[in-house]
Amino acid sequence: MHHPPEPDCPRLPAALGAVASTLLIPLAARACGDALFPEVAVGDRHAARLLHALGAEVQPFLNDQPTLYGVLARTQVFRGQAEAFLHDHPRALGISLACGLAHYFQWLDNGRNRWIDADLPEVTALREQLLPSEPRRRNVGFDLSQPGWWQRLDLPGPHARTPLLLICEGVLMYFEPAQVAAVLREIGDNAPPGSLLLFDFICAQAVGQAQWHPSVRHTGAQFRWGPRRSDELATLHPRLQLQAEHRVMQGYGWPFATLDPFFRWCFGVPLYGVAQMRVAP
Repeated sequence: MHHPPEPDCPRLPAALGAVASTLLIPLAARACGDALFPEVAVGDRHAARLLHALGAEVQPFLNDQPTLYGVLARTQVFRGQAEAFLHDHPRALGISLACGLAHYFQWLDNGRNRWIDADLPEVTALREQLLPSEPRRRNVGFDLSQPGWWQRLDLPGPHARTPLLLICEGVLMYFEPAQVAAVLREIGDNAPPGSLLLFDFICAQAVGQAQWHPSVRHTGAQFRWGPRRSDELATLHPRLQLQAEHRVMQGYGWPFATLDPFFRWCFGVPLYGVAQMRVAP
């Protein structure tokens, strides 16, 4: 699928790095995947328009149907857990860290909450052209890999009374282990009690193997972090409590429905999953 960009329309910055360029994978999945996988359809109102505006070549991603399914299925997990959290905390601030061109607020806007979509300045500039800020939602440029980002985003601290909702989708697997530890330390040290953190992860056995991934290999990004066992997730920070670990691919078909439990039994971690963590007092 390729649409030539219209005159004067936004384009992906030429200097966009390999990891940032992976934003095209979930964008393509949310734009085109619903028809293929109606059982996990997400109804993204913006993705097709953004994809057309960018004029990017995404056919290699569309040929990778397991990843299309995985993006939609993980979106359903993020949305479902976020909706449950906002039911209990309807005025909570939500933050999508390294958000790419995702627009979770279209699903999570309850008329009372606020939202921050945060990513690298070059991605934020693109968002401002394609998804300009709106009431109760704003785009903010920052670098998740640089310590001190909590204060730069001016987020509430550990003594705030209202918890936060934090989504970190499709990014931590591309960080070095020390960078992942720093990100989680920043959250664990600063988030108000009761805050919810959702992030996806790959297994440690996939680290260094991105060149074999049908979609990621086209971006030049590499998998650099993944837990060896699920109990590692429970020890990432003393205030981050693992509430649940959601499998993503088991509904795709018999190979994954069979392989994922077997892999979990052998190695103690799913091939790919979503971690749901609560910030303790």
